[in-house]
Amino acid sequence: MTSWVKRLTATALAGALLFTAGCSPAAKEETSAASGDGPVEIEFWYGLGSVAGETMEGIIADFNASQDKVKVTGVQQPSYSDTFQKVQAALASKQAPAVFISDNMQELAQRDIIAPLDDVMDDRTPKDDYLEVFMEPAVQDGKVMALPAYGTTQVCYYRKDLLSQAGVDPKDMYSSWEKVYETSKQLQDQGVAQYGHLFMWDQENLMDIALSAGGKILSEDGKQVLINTPEWVESWDFVRKQIFDDKTMKIESGGQGWEYWYRTIDNVLNGVAIGYTGSSGDKGDLDFNIIDSCVQPGFNGHEPKPRAGSLYMVVPKIATDEQKKAAYEWMAYFNSPEVCAKWSQKIGYIPVRKAALEVEEYKKFLEENPYAAVPYNQAQHASPAFFDPTGSKITDALKKAADKLELENVPAKEALDAAQKEAQAALDEVNSK
Repeated sequence: MTSWVKRLTATALAGALLFTAGCSPAAKEETSAASGDGPVEIEFWYGLGSVAGETMEGIIADFNASQDKVKVTGVQQPSYSDTFQKVQAALASKQAPAVFISDNMQELAQRDIIAPLDDVMDDRTPKDDYLEVFMEPAVQDGKVMALPAYGTTQVCYYRKDLLSQAGVDPKDMYSSWEKVYETSKQLQDQGVAQYGHLFMWDQENLMDIALSAGGKILSEDGKQVLINTPEWVESWDFVRKQIFDDKTMKIESGGQGWEYWYRTIDNVLNGVAIGYTGSSGDKGDLDFNIIDSCVQPGFNGHEPKPRAGSLYMVVPKIATDEQKKAAYEWMAYFNSPEVCAKWSQKIGYIPVRKAALEVEEYKKFLEENPYAAVPYNQAQHASPAFFDPTGSKITDALKKAADKLELENVPAKEALDAAQKEAQAALDEVNSK
């Protein structure tokens, strides 16, 4: 997985190279966790920042204050992908954190990098209380390989004040992607904003619109890569033309970590653009006095099918039994209905526990803030998160194609044909084993 689940930390200057040479003092201390009278000290790595990062820091502090058996030290990383890279480097030097948040849990399980949790789990984390769409991928060969941390999907955000001033009904504008473009062009011509609705840089929003055009990533038998079918080509070219021909859309790219993401958001908050497609976790960074949100629409007469999935808390296989038990204490606390509800209320991610929806404060919050229920509503008809059987080679090929299209104005067919060829070769290699 990649940035359809997102967050920014302060900088991305520390590379994986630092972890091959050594790790932080806390991580070194963790690898030989104390077994005396004091608490077991563990590190928890996560690719969060901004409001989400601050909220996570607060929850960690609350956990540490709530008991004296475990002390968690939170370590922010630039992004989920950076976390994955640094964990791999830390594993090589046998100084990995006891628990971290991953956006590619299935690949980690497939590679036998993470530990099953069944032997430490208890009734604080009942499997049947998790939303099936999130828990099902975590169970591999009958073993629970991770616990869902929070669910996410990408939704549409827009300036409700600007649409109101222009006399535009957002329900009409966001009834289809074609209507989004048509209205964006209209508002641009009227001088309401310089741009209409923006996509985030990378393949994620492009994948969602292709799925919402009736496209598929793989054939039913898992043997053919289908990313250059007419559904993909038409929907991707629809976006390319808005960027380079009509200029109703622009792509913010580059920078450290998730810098491009926040530049995109700023375009909307500052009135440069009407709206954008972003994570349900963006809600903590937005001003809902002027912003509202809705589910992604469909394209070319098809029902919307954007993806929904979960971020997972995982424990490296090299963790000691003591670290594993300590990690579970932290995971069970974070997954408690009350904390799950608090996190979702503050940040906007989809709660992974059904019981969270019964927390009175959260129920009241949803009643008073209907926008907060949009990600949950979208998840009900969403496509499942894509598990790349090649270990990310299909996803990498799509990312290259997205860069060609969004940054270089390469036609969709040319970009996707090249991506399909690369991805199919990778899939054939996996299927031949």
